[in-house]
Amino acid sequence: MNGHTNRLATELSPYLRQHATNPVDWYPWGHEAFARAREQHKPVLLSIGYASCHWCHVMAHESFEDPAVAAVMNEHFVNVKVDREERPDVDAVYMSAVQAMTGSGGWPLTVFLTPDGEPFYGGTYFPPTDRGGMPSFGRVLGSLARAWQERRDEVEGSAGELRRYLEGLGRTLGDGAGASAADTDLAAQAVEALVAAEDTAGGFGSAPKFPPHAALRLLLTVDDPAGGAAARRTLDAMAAGGIHDHLGGGFFRYSVDRDWRLPHFEKMLSDNAQLLSAYALAYAGPAGDERERDRYRRVVTGIVAWLERELATTSGTDGADEVAFFSALDADSEGEEGRFYAWTEAELAQAVDTWARDAALHGVTPEHVVSLVARHYGVTAAGTFEGGAVLREARSTTDLARDDGLAEDIVEGAVHGASGALFEHRSTRQRPATDDKVVTSMNGLLMRGLADVGRLMDDRRATELAGRIARFLRRNLWRDGRLLHVWRAGDARVEGLLEDYAYLGLGLLAYYRASFEPWALEWAFELADACAARFADPDGGGYFSTASDAERLLVRPKGQTDGATPAESVAAAELVWWVARYRSDGAAQDAALRGVRPGEEAVKAAPQAFSSAVRLLHAAAMAQREVVMVAAAPAGAAQQGGAALADLVAAFRRYDDGASVVLVVTGPDHPLATLPLLEGRVPRPTDDEGAAAGGARAFVCEGGVCDLPVEDGTALSALLATR
Repeated sequence: MNGHTNRLATELSPYLRQHATNPVDWYPWGHEAFARAREQHKPVLLSIGYASCHWCHVMAHESFEDPAVAAVMNEHFVNVKVDREERPDVDAVYMSAVQAMTGSGGWPLTVFLTPDGEPFYGGTYFPPTDRGGMPSFGRVLGSLARAWQERRDEVEGSAGELRRYLEGLGRTLGDGAGASAADTDLAAQAVEALVAAEDTAGGFGSAPKFPPHAALRLLLTVDDPAGGAAARRTLDAMAAGGIHDHLGGGFFRYSVDRDWRLPHFEKMLSDNAQLLSAYALAYAGPAGDERERDRYRRVVTGIVAWLERELATTSGTDGADEVAFFSALDADSEGEEGRFYAWTEAELAQAVDTWARDAALHGVTPEHVVSLVARHYGVTAAGTFEGGAVLREARSTTDLARDDGLAEDIVEGAVHGASGALFEHRSTRQRPATDDKVVTSMNGLLMRGLADVGRLMDDRRATELAGRIARFLRRNLWRDGRLLHVWRAGDARVEGLLEDYAYLGLGLLAYYRASFEPWALEWAFELADACAARFADPDGGGYFSTASDAERLLVRPKGQTDGATPAESVAAAELVWWVARYRSDGAAQDAALRGVRPGEEAVKAAPQAFSSAVRLLHAAAMAQREVVMVAAAPAGAAQQGGAALADLVAAFRRYDDGASVVLVVTGPDHPLATLPLLEGRVPRPTDDEGAAAGGARAFVCEGGVCDLPVEDGTALSALLATR
């Protein structure tokens, strides 16, 4: 654009900076844009997207880079560009408006507003010419400009009606009560509805298919064999499908077909963070054989390896003890969607043949290795995507060995080695761009996923990685007792949102459970207190997405249903509820759950949308257990108190279903020793009895009834086995 830049050139967001050379006179979201709209009596054109969104790029190339289109936009509208990952609160308000107007939504999101921010028309992608029943973007611009000039009263009237509708969405779902015994039945109904909705190809519904994150967690944590089996079938189908990057690890955003074969190629941190938890839960579940567990472990290992290789960053300080992860990889490279990941039959044959000749495999010719790998990954001359193929597990190594009369270990070795060669060959291609911003909430989700992996799969390195994320966020995005939402290249901006406090708080709870680092639990307490003080709805219950002292939007959104990420109002309720359990505060537990319960009919009709709420209510309705392990050893001793305490911790691990409050405390000066659950239970090193002189003790209570303390792992195992 001959060196021209607009106001977005100085923004933090990579997505906004992508549009800095557009001929469009873009404004970032803020008071300046709306003041200009009021001053010039123009409507606002609000465009929302994110850096790795393929169709956002398409619309930008077709329309926002077109000088003629830009001229119309600049003449008739004040144009505002928003990164939905930087301002999910703004996105939530106007996505709800477009869904109300059109019945659907997505990105790019295109919304037309009055100068007061009230929406009156909206949609998603608009093509440059009339196509497939969609009006061209130019036609939309012209029609709305004329409507604003000629029928402004009518436009403003309809905008006011829509605003009143949006204000109604802020009301809490459900009856406002806390948990009850009936919530176990609600969970059973949700699981039954999900199992009934299961598609034969895995997952729920038809194309397009997104990983059903919240539903998977519900199915894998509620004790229901049919639900657990349905979750594992979905996980197996995704792991075998093209939505899984079989060479580089990690998962793409979603599948455009019902069989999980052809993905939409963004790779998002938030998706992979939640899939870590799902595969770890499946790994630790009651069903499945060692081969299945090994498959889940390989999937998890691949996700973590991809994250560390592609998305990891340090703060630029010492970097040794801190790490955080960028938001996403783009879908496009070399101007084409999926180009980095697709293979032609000839490309695959060349890469595999070269490796096979050097490997000199015994009894298998290079040509045979090419055939094995092509059949394993479903690569044919016809292709499945843009003349190439997206790799998937079309034939297992077991099937190939049987088909070709080979030993399975030979086939596995050939496929594994050739896959490494394919990965190296792919690495020479132009890789997709990285959305290199760190979002607090998404890193909180990743902390939870890594901590789940660490605890459930006995993976100390994953646990340590979760702790390193927490330290990065504490140093770079925690200021004067408040979180910031986004960090990039040393600069942190945007006041923290509910999702930041809730997801990070839950990540810290999970990390504490995996590591027993007391500072993590203390910080989770602070974040829960912030949720209750600054985000809670005192009238209807639940939690608003923005703080009481944050920028005032058109309406104050309240995220109550699950989507690509957990419902943030429910996540906040879960955090506050857990912290209240740690503090033995029954009234606060009840208050946390006010407004969380959805109606039975809503659960039956849309179980995926309410899975997080149902799971939380089910947990709250179950008998509450506390496991407290104490020693007289000072904090910092080996494994938080020496060999005796380590023995108790190891015994607890074997029975840890994630439902118990658990505390590990070493000595009276331990940071958590003042919690009510520790009253009278923490011995001093000089005591003559109990957990003294290196001894340790475990206390187990359930439903308000406590057992006598035990002092070794065998006794604790026997006690927990009866629960």
